[in-house]
Amino acid sequence: MDEVNGKETIKIGNDVFVPYITEDRIQKRIKEIADQLNSDYLGRIPVFIGVLNGSFLFLSDLIKNINLECEIDFFKLSSYGDEKISSGKVTLLKELNCDVNGRDLIIVEDIVDSGLSIKFIEQLIETHTPASMRVVSLLVKPKSLKYDVKIDYIGFNIPSEFVIGYGLDYAQKYRNLRSIYILDEGESF
Repeated sequence: MDEVNGKETIKIGNDVFVPYITEDRIQKRIKEIADQLNSDYLGRIPVFIGVLNGSFLFLSDLIKNINLECEIDFFKLSSYGDEKISSGKVTLLKELNCDVNGRDLIIVEDIVDSGLSIKFIEQLIETHTPASMRVVSLLVKPKSLKYDVKIDYIGFNIPSEFVIGYGLDYAQKYRNLRSIYILDEGESF
């Protein structure tokens, strides 16, 4: 990490990232979402389905605040590779291990950008008969949405800029940052 003009920054090649959402704000918002889920699913046993790799930190912190009996499973999808923009094609790399028929499903995403991954998951789930399916995403880029998808629980709406940290990567790196950093379009080296 470096400092530019008094701001903590992360430099990756010619790109500079600056702090955007702090760890404290993330944790506070996760607690609020978990409280709502605890209320909405009272008396039920939902299956939380994380979308790997990005959602693992968010799902981990979210589930720590869930007071319900529940299960956890994962999809692994790929649509970015090592790029900053989606390839426009989603590939399923890991299928679910649980039976979702008749179950309440909560899909957990780190970020919804175009909505392509959620649309892909909806189509996968259509082949089953879950009792319900809702989507929770830590981040949503409303201006980037290209598909009509419903996000039921949103952590933060953000601009259509590239972000890293807290599970979000740049070429599979920087997921371990505790806060979320945004590409600073004004800085370049």
